[in-house]
Amino acid sequence: MGSQPLWLFDLDNTLHNASHAIFPAINANMNVFMERVLKEQGLPSDQDAVNALRQRYWRLYGATLLGMVQHHQVLPDDFLREAHHFDDLFDMIRAERGLLNMLKRLPGRKILLTNAPLRYSRDVVRHLGLHRHFDQHISIESMRVHRQLKPKPSRQMLRKLLARERVAAHRCVLVEDTPANLKSAKELGLRTAWVTQYLAGNPHFSSAGVRRMLTMHPSYVDVKVRSVRQLNGHLRRLVLRA
Repeated sequence: MGSQPLWLFDLDNTLHNASHAIFPAINANMNVFMERVLKEQGLPSDQDAVNALRQRYWRLYGATLLGMVQHHQVLPDDFLREAHHFDDLFDMIRAERGLLNMLKRLPGRKILLTNAPLRYSRDVVRHLGLHRHFDQHISIESMRVHRQLKPKPSRQMLRKLLARERVAAHRCVLVEDTPANLKSAKELGLRTAWVTQYLAGNPHFSSAGVRRMLTMHPSYVDVKVRSVRQLNGHLRRLVLRA
């Protein structure tokens, strides 16, 4: 790679507005699946209990899926298929213009690194017309270390990725909307860019939490931008020279 950076791009709420319709639909799908599993296991399965458990597992593991696998023995493929079932996905996608030009102008290679499943993330990226600008597409099914699922914010997964790509951490930039994922990346020495424009409406964060985050600039964030289209204006801070 020489002095060229490696960019790791998140998908949902980074390259498109998943808070608009997709996240609410995913959460509703998760609730239906979780209610069925909890009821079968004789556990509280009312909507309040399901919502609380879904949020708890997301906070603990970075993905509700991991909590359901670890504590309820569900099959990952079953959970992902049910959670990402949409009748009208393409009508639900909202994204800015100019993303294609942004990716073209950024120096270095780009990898899509998403905690979403392959079929869904592939459909979204193709619909946006961005697929040809990513050298690789790493979905949650591929995020395994010693055969165990290790999605973001797993440092083990990121170490494995850096080793496979033969790139030093400081030559790698993670572009994300989720602070916990940025924090773990920064702890490994990656450069970090926090995208904030779709935080409002994200069901994982309260309105007060979003207002607080919009005023923050944590030490683990190198660059805070409203939109990924602003990344080119921050290359001096994100791309270290040899």
